[in-house]
Amino acid sequence: MKYHIITYGCQANISDSEKIINALENSEYTKASDINEADLIIINMCSVRQSAVDRVYGKLEKFKKLNNPKTILTGCILKKDKRKFGKLFDHVLDIREIDNWPMVKSSVSPILNLDSPTAFIHIISGCNNFCSYCVVPYTRGRETSKSAKEIICEIQNLVKQGVKEIWLLGQNVNSYDDKKTTFPKLLEMIDNIEGNFWVRFTSSHPKDFSNELIKAMAKCEKITPYLNLPVQSGDNQILRQMNRNYTVKDYTRIVKDVRKEIPNITLSTDVIVGFPGETQQQFENTLNLFKESKFDMAYISKYSVRSGTAAEKLLDSVPQQEKNKREKALTEMLKQTALKNNKRQIGQTTEAFITHKKKDSWIGKTKDYKTIQIISDENLLGKFVKIEITQALEWGLKGKYV
Repeated sequence: MKYHIITYGCQANISDSEKIINALENSEYTKASDINEADLIIINMCSVRQSAVDRVYGKLEKFKKLNNPKTILTGCILKKDKRKFGKLFDHVLDIREIDNWPMVKSSVSPILNLDSPTAFIHIISGCNNFCSYCVVPYTRGRETSKSAKEIICEIQNLVKQGVKEIWLLGQNVNSYDDKKTTFPKLLEMIDNIEGNFWVRFTSSHPKDFSNELIKAMAKCEKITPYLNLPVQSGDNQILRQMNRNYTVKDYTRIVKDVRKEIPNITLSTDVIVGFPGETQQQFENTLNLFKESKFDMAYISKYSVRSGTAAEKLLDSVPQQEKNKREKALTEMLKQTALKNNKRQIGQTTEAFITHKKKDSWIGKTKDYKTIQIISDENLLGKFVKIEITQALEWGLKGKYV
């Protein structure tokens, strides 16, 4: 039996897809070289945005032309979407119960990323925050933390397999608490595991970001100096309407404290433009926050109505053309700060983890999560290498192998 899997969404969805692949291949399935020869097609979806739901419907039209494969839908799915899709798929299954799927014969364990020695570990699932634009609490449920003992065991096994980069995942990873261990303590425990590997984590919520966590990040050698800290808006009124439970002042204080303790930190954020009622001045406040915070990266989303959220009741008052304009303005600001930040690294020697090859160049990430491009005749895939930075780009670096 052959399978084909389609993944929409964030790193959590990618991690879930790896679990599915592992479970199927341990159950005597093999990967189809082409969707046309698949006996089983799985869509692992994210329904945070309506556009992702619409894409699933689009795929269903294509499935009708295939040779009658069995179909499975899983991932982050609202109850009302489950009812609709239940009539269109052979199975709509809960990813959290993958061990009980009818085609799975063995339990699921972490596996390597298919392209490089990278592994993803869910340390906390669900969300308790109920941001007004988000459906995650309804699709993933309330927060539940995996035990620290289980996490440490998983990481030890992965390192023995040759993993070099480990991502700790959660909708709000820094609210991790297994009733015995907080997130800062967990990072310290992981840092004490023997082996040469890096640890990254995503995503963090500003309301839970403590000084204890900042100090743990600064102290732990295996924890890389990279932080994704979603702000979503630079205006306090919009933040209240989003139900984010922090102010712009709270956010900028965290950024200041992080940069003080970890001067070489790479800082990324998430932001939504065109939230219902967002005025030009409120957008300017976000633009000013970008200028002040000097982000290295940002994931900029244009607001769209998502059925089932509190924000659905608000008038989507910002025209699409204006949303596009605001996205462009933030992107231009980001290009300026990112390039300026990257230029500071020219001439420095740093360590990088090589993840893949593109044409004649090896591509990887520096310890502070900057994309780097180098040329070498050696096979560097999956290795830590020393790189001298020779050129700065807006979205990355170039260097030479030393």
